[in-house]
Amino acid sequence: MLPLLTLALPLFLFIGLAIGWSVRARALAAVEREREGLRANLAAATAELYLARGQAEQVATIRVELTEARTTLDATRTALAGSEAERAGLVAEREARIEAFEAQLLQLREAKDQLSAQFSEVGAKLLDTAQRQFLERADQRFHQAGEKNEAQLKALLTPVETTLKRYEEGLQKVEKERVDSYAGLREAVDQVRVGQGQVRDEAAKLVNALRASPKARGRWGEQSLRNVLEQAGLSPYADFATEVSVDTEDGRLRPDVVVRLPGGRRLIIDAKCSFNAYMDASESVDDAVRITLLKAHAAALRTHASQLGQKAYWDRFGDAADYVVMYIPGEHFLSAAMEQDPGLWDWAHERRVLIATPINLVALARTVASFWRQEKVAEEAREIGKLGKELFERLSVAAGHLKRVGGGLTSAVENYNKFVASFEGRVLVTGRKFRDLNIETGGKDIDEVVAVEVLAREAGPELLVAPQVEPD
Repeated sequence: MLPLLTLALPLFLFIGLAIGWSVRARALAAVEREREGLRANLAAATAELYLARGQAEQVATIRVELTEARTTLDATRTALAGSEAERAGLVAEREARIEAFEAQLLQLREAKDQLSAQFSEVGAKLLDTAQRQFLERADQRFHQAGEKNEAQLKALLTPVETTLKRYEEGLQKVEKERVDSYAGLREAVDQVRVGQGQVRDEAAKLVNALRASPKARGRWGEQSLRNVLEQAGLSPYADFATEVSVDTEDGRLRPDVVVRLPGGRRLIIDAKCSFNAYMDASESVDDAVRITLLKAHAAALRTHASQLGQKAYWDRFGDAADYVVMYIPGEHFLSAAMEQDPGLWDWAHERRVLIATPINLVALARTVASFWRQEKVAEEAREIGKLGKELFERLSVAAGHLKRVGGGLTSAVENYNKFVASFEGRVLVTGRKFRDLNIETGGKDIDEVVAVEVLAREAGPELLVAPQVEPD
């Protein structure tokens, strides 16, 4: 039994130590986990503290900036109130000066009358002679200066009046042309609306009349083209066949019409009137034959477009547009061909040939005419700008002359003040001695003559400098 206890005792001790170590390790692990949690909480609390400190600093900065902004706003309001008060003071001061000047002028006139009466009453020959000579000389000089200034002003204002009349006439002309342009556009729309029915009726009548004579058809097409251009107002800008031609290796090319475009470009127009197949189709009662003839008519138009494109007018005339207009003098001619050949127009356009009938050619021609009218209005606007510059320059010269007149008035005021000083120091002293000598003066006294302190206002420098007008 004792040996067993001896063997079991160390075993029990080892087991107890193991159990104690396990319990202690678990306790230490729990403590370590708790400590790590506390560390994490401490770090989070520290970060929140730093964030709160940053936000507090930002709030403090914002409060400082808000205080500065309020201070600046108060200062600005104070400065604005001061500026308004200063402006009101300046206005009041200017009005006071004007009133003082008018009062001084009134005093001058009254003083002149009083001096005349007083010197007459005193009867002093010396004083009377001096006064009369002064008044005569002053009246003479003022009269001469007035006549001279009136003549100078009239000479200065005459060219200004002429320029203003030219400027007004130019504006009236531009306004009239603008109104006429809109009225012409409305009239053109009405004419196109009425002309559609007329063209259809007249075209039907011309079919039989033009069958027998190809030359007549050609002349009819050219005349129709001329009428359309004249109706659109393009006659001054259109050169007809007898006026324009160009020599090539294949012979002389002579388009029917060359229309000048704004900017130096030119538009070539050729009239085509080969409609035999169409005329035959219009008289045919057999639908199959009529369709065959209309296809032949469409093929003929395609051939004309191809030949016209091969002439390459845009290369022969260096300043020509990139396409040429093939004019067909009838809507029904093109519509009949398009029924049989729907791609005819696009096919011709790919070859730089624009097929046009009276309706769309009128629209095109009126557009070109409108461009010319706008070009003319722009030219007149540039002329008005030149007149405005000339007017401003003349006004600047007139302002310079008026400034010199103001200088003359300033000189007159200075001379008057010198006379007042001399009169006060020399003449009035002698006149007042009559009173000291007990000479009867009628109970009147000689008033004090006040010098004039207001000078002529100078013209602003902006009236003496002509504006810089950009070149066209």
